Amino acid sequence: MSTPDRPQRIVIIGAGGRGRDAYGRWALEHPDRARIVAVADPVSERRSALAAAAGGARTYEDWREAVADLAVLEADAVVIAVPDALHVDVAIAVADAGLPFLLEKPAAPDIDELRRLADHARRTSSALAIGHVLRFTPFWRSVKRILDSGAIGRMITLEIRENVGYWHFAHSYVRGNWRSSTTSGPMALTKTSHDLDIIRWLVGAAPENVYSIGELSWFRAENAPAGAPEFCVQGCPVADSCPFFAPRYYVDALADVTGHPVHLLGDDVSPAGRMKALRDGDYGRCVFRSDNDVADHQQTTMRFPRGVTATLTASAFTAENTRNITITGSAGQLSGHMESGEIVVDLFSPAGRMPEGLPLDAHEVSPKSVLAHERHTLRVALPNPDLGDHAGHGGGDAGLMAAFVEAVRQGVVGTGELSFETALDSHLMAFGAEESRRSGTPIDFASWAAQIALPLDEGVRG
Repeated sequence: MSTPDRPQRIVIIGAGGRGRDAYGRWALEHPDRARIVAVADPVSERRSALAAAAGGARTYEDWREAVADLAVLEADAVVIAVPDALHVDVAIAVADAGLPFLLEKPAAPDIDELRRLADHARRTSSALAIGHVLRFTPFWRSVKRILDSGAIGRMITLEIRENVGYWHFAHSYVRGNWRSSTTSGPMALTKTSHDLDIIRWLVGAAPENVYSIGELSWFRAENAPAGAPEFCVQGCPVADSCPFFAPRYYVDALADVTGHPVHLLGDDVSPAGRMKALRDGDYGRCVFRSDNDVADHQQTTMRFPRGVTATLTASAFTAENTRNITITGSAGQLSGHMESGEIVVDLFSPAGRMPEGLPLDAHEVSPKSVLAHERHTLRVALPNPDLGDHAGHGGGDAGLMAAFVEAVRQGVVGTGELSFETALDSHLMAFGAEESRRSGTPIDFASWAAQIALPLDEGVRG
């Protein structure tokens, strides 16, 4: 049953970077569609700040207390953006309360937890969506529209390059919350599950097998420069040349930034406050002397039905923080650059046509060659193009939240592009990739899914 046509009453559990800056921000910017009625977070400053911005929402130190009060709060839905290790516990509690919810990815940090969540969700017919945001960006929706139009014919190969960005990898996967596979999960899950979800979405089917190689090669103790201290500010002898010198990033490069990622250093974001935080905090550690263990580069190959093959390359050692894609088809080729919004489509067929209605800033067509080869260069209109490296996944954060709130209003959370069953495939692909990387052998995907009691069901997953 549809909920009333009024702003949906949302409870935010977890007011960190994602809960506050992605999902919470959207709600604050769209008061006609959503209203934050409560915020739960163990850090007083975080919950109080978001609650105040929401006009005086109730606050809770413990998420359990917030869940217990969902009926009192007259909540319509919940957004869960807690640390990965807590995802399943919080999700099950909200599911038992009977409310739809958006669960930040990854849904679970390991296979056992994924099974526990999936079993409970199916038993209770829970209405949940996973935070796979890329499907909701103008860029990726345009790629999907072009593929579905048949413009480049039948898909043959698909390649995605996940340029993590040298500074972003150091921040999140060496010094930050996702540096440990035991407390968060492998890099294939915590970083590239977005890409695996996009691959699954574009191909339109689960893979037949998965094979992956990669390792932690650079951010290791044996690669530390001679005399490098535990923390950058303790007199590092290579401060002038190290690309990962913490003050250069957090104090100099981000001098005008007070939100993400600087706010993770602490409440005092003044230059002096930042330097103080870097003296003995995680984000000031030497990248060669941290306790990280996740791979810093990984390549995964997948075979899909009808002979489609896909590759995903993820690397810490890139200048850009974006994604590139190349798809070859029987009648054309598509290549794209997510950050710029550029998509180039080469049509090999004289009868090839581009679909109409794409959200474009520009569209140029090169003259046909003697072989009737025609090139279309498209520029997808991107939201907030001036946000640069720290934009919200190319508009995906806002797009997902908008779709979730509308699904709450209509009572259809858990269906279509917000289906939990569909999101399971990308998680299984990530866990399979990590298993393959560690074992050195390919993973048969159907057997892998059946082994953890999550059988494939194309009729359900779409």
